[in-house]
Amino acid sequence: MASHRKPRGRSAGIRTTPAVGITTAALTSVALLSQSAQAAPAAPTAPSAPVEPSLDEVKKKVDDLYHQAGVATQRYNSAKEKTEKQRKKVDRLLDGVARRADKLNEARQELGSFAAAQYRTGAASETATMMLANDPQGYFDQNHLADRLTSRQKKAVDEYQAEQASATKQRTKAAKSLKTLSESRDDLRTSKRTVQRKLGEARALLSELTAEEKARLAAIERKKEREAKRKAEELAREQAAEAERKRKAEEAAQKEREKEREKERGGGQGSSGPDTGSGPGPGAEPGSGATKAAKVIGFAEAQIGKPYVWGATGPDSYDCSGLTQDAWKAAGISLPRTTWDQVKVGTTVKTADAAPGDLVFFYDDISHVGIYIGDGKMIHAPKPGANVRVESIYYMPIHSVVRPA
Repeated sequence: MASHRKPRGRSAGIRTTPAVGITTAALTSVALLSQSAQAAPAAPTAPSAPVEPSLDEVKKKVDDLYHQAGVATQRYNSAKEKTEKQRKKVDRLLDGVARRADKLNEARQELGSFAAAQYRTGAASETATMMLANDPQGYFDQNHLADRLTSRQKKAVDEYQAEQASATKQRTKAAKSLKTLSESRDDLRTSKRTVQRKLGEARALLSELTAEEKARLAAIERKKEREAKRKAEELAREQAAEAERKRKAEEAAQKEREKEREKERGGGQGSSGPDTGSGPGPGAEPGSGATKAAKVIGFAEAQIGKPYVWGATGPDSYDCSGLTQDAWKAAGISLPRTTWDQVKVGTTVKTADAAPGDLVFFYDDISHVGIYIGDGKMIHAPKPGANVRVESIYYMPIHSVVRPA
């Protein structure tokens, strides 16, 4: 029997379910659109451009590169000096090896004549056997060859053995020295490449600057020079005041000595006049420190205007320690080649007590040096691209002041 219940239409189901889904989706879309409308629109992201270094950063980088090149120059100077010394040592050793070889050949010929004589007489040629043995001394001892040899033959055997041992020792020394020489040359090449690389990097940085930037860089440099000059003038005033104080103190002491002498003479009887202490004072006599300093400064002044060239020791160009070495050589004092060794020669004094001729060393690594000339100034060979010149000692951070003599 057929049911009288009204069947549910398919269309009703379709209308109900999608309606809920559409409503939810629509509400969600409206909410998202509303949030998007309220939010500020995002700006398009542009690719970030590389940050160009400031002019101060470029200057600092260039100065650092020049400083590093200066350090490498001192390493180069040290390696070059060591290489030259080692080469001379090797030459002496090789000459010694050649002389020992000649003497060994002479001793061998002497023994050979004895061996030939034994062969001609039909005797057993023990001398020849000994010469060919790996251990001539052992063979000699075992066979008591001394009992069969004349004193002349015995002397020839002794000389041969002595020369053989000496030649071996000399060859060993020469081989070790050659190895050291090779290592020194490697250090020399490495230091040279380092200097060239650092200077190349500095030149490349400077070449990238515009004309305006170069002008600004020059202005920064002038400001630095003015500040260094101001400090030098301040030091000069302090030193002048101290010198005046010492002069007055010496004058007062001199007057007191004159008064004491007057009292001892009974009020001036028999006096030939006060002793003013005239004549050359300490340091003024020939060979004194003041005389040597004058020679040093005179030499240095004659080099002003010559170019700085790393590794150079004159006479046409200099690096910093090459100039100081040559200047003190003119005064009869031999200084080592590098700043690291020069700073060890002489007496260290305070900067305020610096006197003409003293060596002023710079930076914590002691990679630069100049010659003090007074008034807070020095003569030095600054850096590549610059000439030997007068400059304030405060242009660079001072490490120490040394008086060689």
